[in-house]
Amino acid sequence: MITRDTIYVGGAWVPSTGTGTLTVVNATTEEAMGTVPDGTPEDVDAAVAAAQAAFPGWAATSADERAELCTRIAEGIGTRMDEIATLVSQEVGMVKPLSTFIQAGLPYSSFASVAAVVEAFAFEEEVGNSLVVREPVGVVGCITPWNYPLHQIAAKVAFALGAGCTVVVKPSEVAPLTAFVLAEIVHGVGLPAGVFNLVVGTGDVVGEAVAGHPGVDMVSFTGSTRAGMRVAELASRRVARVSLELGGKSANVILADADLEQAVGDGVGKAFLNSGQTCSALTRMLVPRSRLAEAEEVARRGAEELTPGDPFAEGSRLGPLASQAQWDRVQGYIGKGLEEGATLVAGGPGKPEGLERGYFVRPTVFSDVRTDMTIAQEEIFGPVLSILPYDTEEEAIAIANDSVYGLAGGVWAGTREHAVEVARQIRTGQVEINGGAFNPLAPFGGYKRSGVGRELGRHGLEEFLEVKSLQL
Repeated sequence: MITRDTIYVGGAWVPSTGTGTLTVVNATTEEAMGTVPDGTPEDVDAAVAAAQAAFPGWAATSADERAELCTRIAEGIGTRMDEIATLVSQEVGMVKPLSTFIQAGLPYSSFASVAAVVEAFAFEEEVGNSLVVREPVGVVGCITPWNYPLHQIAAKVAFALGAGCTVVVKPSEVAPLTAFVLAEIVHGVGLPAGVFNLVVGTGDVVGEAVAGHPGVDMVSFTGSTRAGMRVAELASRRVARVSLELGGKSANVILADADLEQAVGDGVGKAFLNSGQTCSALTRMLVPRSRLAEAEEVARRGAEELTPGDPFAEGSRLGPLASQAQWDRVQGYIGKGLEEGATLVAGGPGKPEGLERGYFVRPTVFSDVRTDMTIAQEEIFGPVLSILPYDTEEEAIAIANDSVYGLAGGVWAGTREHAVEVARQIRTGQVEINGGAFNPLAPFGGYKRSGVGRELGRHGLEEFLEVKSLQL
């Protein structure tokens, strides 16, 4: 059992004002693996006060000095990557090799990239007779989800710190343990007291206290669209800045001239990454109707090759979901797909054979999915892929855009130029061209109900800056 009985406020580990604890559950064993404090609004008050007190000094620190401290935080993450990956694999279920590369690697990348981003960024520019300066927005409340627990924190905190902001972090209570590792690293590198603060607790208590706090100048939130709407509502009452990275139902458009075998195989992997617990997962696969049977066969093989199992066991390629609630949710969507008449190609309801313990789901593929079906419109957040047939390229683009979301997507074609031509017509924040790799320096965020604002790289830094004009 990992017992965390303090929060991090004002540069020190202090007790929560609450008396309760929250239990962290191992997704594979369904057993308790740790406890954290059940924080209170009073804890948030203390953290915000510390962040406010630290802000003037931190904002006055040179960008290069701030970047140097971020680099040292990255180095600290680098020394604890195995520990971080292990914790996330236990909490969330991602298989350990991927967890090392993604769940620990991406946070390292975010902090390590700040120096280059800051060095290339124009904090001041002349526009006519004006000097336009960019200044830190102030105290930032960072509210993060459980699916990529440390990555989502780092994507906010690294660039907020680089911009000169101070932060109050509220991690998900489902997977909070790596946030404590980061706080220990921050403490060890000598970040000034109050620049980074950590308060754990539930969303309806601590999350709401952060989002609604009059001392928080900006809220950066990642999570469900429903919760994001609530954060925006609370922040709007005092006209506070918000950055929202929300849900997705991303379309993977496979065009008639694409290499279908390669495109479908890659698409299955992209849909099922982290057992489908990825907001940008390519969960809608659009294929030419004339090649539907061929696509189904490739997808079936791909799903069957994703062997579910213990994230630490050799040969496991798909871990469990993060919680019983998430397992129940995904089972409900699988049932809805069957009920509404989709064709089951692979997987289905229930747990994989031999894995009765743990929140495991059978890798599931549906075909003949219509765009008006529930599984084509709502975010499932599990290893469930919907294949939608189309007859013309124009229809494929229309289907891809027939969603309240617009976070990510993919286009496969015989040439890059053809794929880019179609990608430009899809209303989404990021599109993979012929399987293009994720770029941790490119802007990440969505259109429509997928959010407001962008994270990572230069665009991520800009989110935490105000613009001032000095008329000379």
